[in-house]
Amino acid sequence: MTGLGLTGRGLNGLGASGGIVGSLDRLGPVWLIGCGNMGGAMLRRWIAAGMAPESVTVVTRGAASLPAGVRHLHAMPSGERPETLILAVKPQQLGDVAPLLAEMRPAILVSILAGVDCATLADRIPAGGVVRAMPNLPVAIGQGVTSLFTTSDDPDMRAKAAALAAPLGHYEWIDAESLFDAVTALAGSGPGFVFRFIDAMARAGEAIGIPADQAARLALATVAGSTAMARDADVPPATLADRVASKGGSTRKGLDILDHDDALVDLLTRTLDAAWRRNIDMAAAAR
Repeated sequence: MTGLGLTGRGLNGLGASGGIVGSLDRLGPVWLIGCGNMGGAMLRRWIAAGMAPESVTVVTRGAASLPAGVRHLHAMPSGERPETLILAVKPQQLGDVAPLLAEMRPAILVSILAGVDCATLADRIPAGGVVRAMPNLPVAIGQGVTSLFTTSDDPDMRAKAAALAAPLGHYEWIDAESLFDAVTALAGSGPGFVFRFIDAMARAGEAIGIPADQAARLALATVAGSTAMARDADVPPATLADRVASKGGSTRKGLDILDHDDALVDLLTRTLDAAWRRNIDMAAAAR
């Protein structure tokens, strides 16, 4: 991923660059504000990776299914202060939540709110340092992508943020916050687009006569195997596509449809552009 100012873990999940990965046991007390699908998925991965459940407090307005030992509250605890504050509510809820957290002053604030920049977060919820994080849904199985950004150059704070990201899968430090909304459109929203592609591929198979259940299985297995091959290959996916397609063969005929006038690239560019622009709109609303 060159040319975008990105640094982070290799795609094989081994090692790290762009800073030292800290230890999860140095983060507590940890408060997780909001625990929906993404917050809950992250929490379960952190507990599985060694975070002590008794060091975690989850604050939600409703019910939550939590790992054993995690404290669950419906309001902010009085007279306590978190070392690490993780904000996992919807961006539209920032105005309601921020006043309740304004006096907490955690050592590190980690926010997964799409579109809400560091300056806005720091103004609403003062902290020793602010990190924006954008995980995607496969973090639930430890194969997600988490984008990270901070204006701080404190190596300890960056190591703590990396410690949170590492159990979730691949992570990248984004060097320019101006890129964060675009990266969110690609990696944060990306699973939704991939799931839609898998479904479309299965429906297309059905359209040419394959039984629906079989087409669904074949499409899913094809995408899974191709992704694994692309991840471990020493050439880019475009080269792999050309290797599959022999001259005059059936794959080449299919690729001719996708490649004509860059039809697939144009479709995905418009898709990402729509998601990116929505992130920008949410950022403006948060400010």
